[in-house]
Amino acid sequence: MRILNQKTVLLVAALICGCALISCRELGQIHGRQTQLMPAGDLGTTIGSLVEITEPEPIPVEGYGLVGGLKGTGSAECPPQVREYLKRYVLAQLPRDRINVDRFIDSPETAVVWIEGVVPAAAPKGQRFDLRITALPGTQTISLEDGWLYRAELKPRGTFGIATRVIAAAEGPVFMDKISTSTASMRIAYVLYGGKALEEYLIFMILREPNYRSANLIRNLINGRFASGTARAISSGQVELRIPAKYKTRVQRFISIVEAMYLDRTPELDKERVKTFAAKLAVGQDKEASEIALEAIGSTSLSKLKVLLNSSDEHVRLLAGRCMINIGGEQGVQALREISMDRASAYRLEALEALTAAAKPEDAASVARRLLQDPDFDIMLAAYSQLRKLNDIAVTKRLVGRSFFLEQVAQTKQKAIYVSRRGQPRIVLFGAPLHCRDNVFIQSVNGDIVIDSRSGQQYVSIMRKHPTRPTVIGPLKCSFKLSDIIQILCEEPVKEDGQQGGLGVSYAEIIALLKQMCDKNAVQAEFWAGPLPDIR
Repeated sequence: MRILNQKTVLLVAALICGCALISCRELGQIHGRQTQLMPAGDLGTTIGSLVEITEPEPIPVEGYGLVGGLKGTGSAECPPQVREYLKRYVLAQLPRDRINVDRFIDSPETAVVWIEGVVPAAAPKGQRFDLRITALPGTQTISLEDGWLYRAELKPRGTFGIATRVIAAAEGPVFMDKISTSTASMRIAYVLYGGKALEEYLIFMILREPNYRSANLIRNLINGRFASGTARAISSGQVELRIPAKYKTRVQRFISIVEAMYLDRTPELDKERVKTFAAKLAVGQDKEASEIALEAIGSTSLSKLKVLLNSSDEHVRLLAGRCMINIGGEQGVQALREISMDRASAYRLEALEALTAAAKPEDAASVARRLLQDPDFDIMLAAYSQLRKLNDIAVTKRLVGRSFFLEQVAQTKQKAIYVSRRGQPRIVLFGAPLHCRDNVFIQSVNGDIVIDSRSGQQYVSIMRKHPTRPTVIGPLKCSFKLSDIIQILCEEPVKEDGQQGGLGVSYAEIIALLKQMCDKNAVQAEFWAGPLPDIR
């Protein structure tokens, strides 16, 4: 089994050109007095030189909740203050005559848990994130396995019990890792993608010298560059920024571009700036800062960037090509394509990510599809990730059991099963279709689930012990296609149309079964597991 480490993906955002032209005389008056802001040799005044930007940070959140659906492994213990809170919260969601809340909390099929998570920095409203849940200390709860976290409220850490706003919600199936070698407590588990941000987080620019003219000028420049409503001058000393849709996952990039925008724009000044920053990009130390500056200037930079595409320094070619496609230069696509396809290059992943972020979808997809055949695992996985973001037909997916996505990628030489243990739950079959061989016997650790195919048998037999009754569900007959086996195991027992469904196996359990199938060579494929959530 291969356990994968988390990769920090920095995607480059495309820019919209068209800053407003502002006269030097107007610049000299933005602080309410005549000021020479551009001494000889200076490249001009940037927004970043006039403001301090309060960059958003991740927000740790916490709360209490109830996990239900346990098999007698919960407990009745609950601190009085927590019980009163849970009773009010549950009754607010359900009619009083339909549930006895005290009896519900006291049931061995429920457990009171402490919920922890981190709302990502500048998360848009609706952004999902992982949660960790822990049975309360001093309770007799044995295990949270196979439970469901009922909807709960999350507040900033350290404020629960205080009249503070609820900034996130929590809900979803409990995930307990069953494939790591270390033995974890059954009283601690995760809810993958179970947190949901309820507010939109904004960025604020604080003017070093408050002035309404300055605030309005900065607002107009930003709205002219991006879109109306991106910036709002809320006082003489503060401008509010809303993150444009294209930058929702690239907040730092957006901030850097805003900071690099010049207040004065004339063809002569822009030409001098492009000349300076192109030279710095070619031979300077902080090449990324020069790339940002050229991108902030816009299409005037294209002629100099084109020259840099011929540089002997591959890093320069990468940055020049990335900057070009972000400001509409099609010639940058070819440079990035060549880098991403070069197996000796150290910048393949960055080139592919840049194409996905700013190139035409068909250009990015054509490169990513070719890289699906790459022998380098990281490149192949990155190509899949980019195609997934592009909603490309090379990646087919369907929701299984309302709990995870089953995705299949046919165009890979490697045959492998990838399972996520962080973020959106998903199982990916590389080299699809994958098949189970005959003459196999796979049994879950607790013996509740059996996958059996005897030699010469024309089908796979699947059965499961009933989760609450002393009976067995099945056996159900299935084809040898692994995708069919996964669906029969994990689909809900009764479909919405009332027809017979699957066996209702959890996402955590199917991951463990798939690993066992690979280990026993029941499926000829490698097993790759993503990292567990890192909630700190």
